[in-house]
Amino acid sequence: MQTRGLLLAFLALLIPALQGCYPGAVTAGGVTFVNADDRRTSGAQIDDKGIERKASRLIEDKYGDQVHVDVTSFNRFVVVAGEVPSQQIKDDIGAMVLGVENVRNVQNELTVGPVPSASSKANDAYLTTKVKANFSSKFDPNNVKVMTENGVVYLMGLVTRKEGDQAAEIASKTGGVQKVVTMFEYMD
Repeated sequence: MQTRGLLLAFLALLIPALQGCYPGAVTAGGVTFVNADDRRTSGAQIDDKGIERKASRLIEDKYGDQVHVDVTSFNRFVVVAGEVPSQQIKDDIGAMVLGVENVRNVQNELTVGPVPSASSKANDAYLTTKVKANFSSKFDPNNVKVMTENGVVYLMGLVTRKEGDQAAEIASKTGGVQKVVTMFEYMD
């Protein structure tokens, strides 16, 4: 137990040196370290990770392979996107996620239709990576969270209007992107 405590103390001392090197929360021994460059409070960052885990687990436990749902939370605002077999399931998932502790609001972007193929999911992951990489030339990509579903790019973040406009323009000009949906909170 003493070794674990020393390891955690050592990791805590390293966090300032790693600032900006890793764009997300780091978990070691059950303790979560947050990204110091993120504009959200550390509490909001931790809440967002918890919301995503809890909501995803609830959906998986109830619907399993019947659905394909991505859950993304930013500043306690949640977007659910993917495919479900019926309107009833879409509505139920929206209500389930809204009931997760600390959720402020849910944007239900689920579509009724077949679950996508593995290649479609891989293409969405690739598009997300391309969009984030393109951000680095204009602003800190850690300020915008990107989720892609069926070629539709969802952008969330705590940004200035200029950053939000730049992010939307960059995403829309990225090859393969079908549509861009912005859900920003503006600082100015």
